[in-house]
Amino acid sequence: MKLNELKSISENLIDTFKLAGRESIDLFNRGLKIEIKEDKSPVSNGDLIVNDLITSKIKKITPNIPIISEETVDLNVKNSAKIFWLIDPIDGTKEYIAGKDEYTLNAALVIDTIPVLGLVGAPKKNRLFYTFAPGESFMIENGKTQKINCAKQQPKGKVVALSSVVKPSDFILNKLKEYNVNSIVKMASSYKFCVIATGEYDIYAARERANEWDYAAGHAIAQNAGAIIKTLDEKPFLYGKEDYKNPSLLIKRSENLND
Repeated sequence: MKLNELKSISENLIDTFKLAGRESIDLFNRGLKIEIKEDKSPVSNGDLIVNDLITSKIKKITPNIPIISEETVDLNVKNSAKIFWLIDPIDGTKEYIAGKDEYTLNAALVIDTIPVLGLVGAPKKNRLFYTFAPGESFMIENGKTQKINCAKQQPKGKVVALSSVVKPSDFILNKLKEYNVNSIVKMASSYKFCVIATGEYDIYAARERANEWDYAAGHAIAQNAGAIIKTLDEKPFLYGKEDYKNPSLLIKRSENLND
């Protein structure tokens, strides 16, 4: 797929993501309808309506590319596609239901195991991130668009890690010590990837958790902004596994986190 085609696809999804973000807030304000899925996780009508909005638009833009969404995937069917969409309509559903602001809307286009294009909306943060190629990651904040490149925002000598839990395991804490981390901030959802892409935070490490649709869009944003993304044992972090399960993860804003 050519660069101008990827650029066009990503830009054609921006208004849909803005609309879906506004809809997620309106649905919350009106009162969500919540059910519990087979895996014991919650799902709301907000997740489902956002999913419909995003998938409908993607089907119009790329009708021949399969879509794998958290809310419609059949886990009994193994993924064998080389080019496919991964969608998590609302990542951080628990935060969304609780009225918090770190939930995100996500879509990524994976080509030959790499998420090359991605959009991540953070409606309550008034931020929307998108990318379509290395060196082409952007943040739209309060209506203004700027390119992002992982440039350090923290003071020199301060290395701040993100964690999905309040108290990371000893294994993760020891890994973070290798990078001279002196502060850890809890943060939910794929928003973590995006604020590493902006340079606001420096590093995130996690054991095997979640599924490919949870990471892919944020992965594209951060990696195309210049972040280094691998597994904890320094292997490439790739997509297109038959069971969609994520390996361990290490995201670094740059090789030297003080730069």
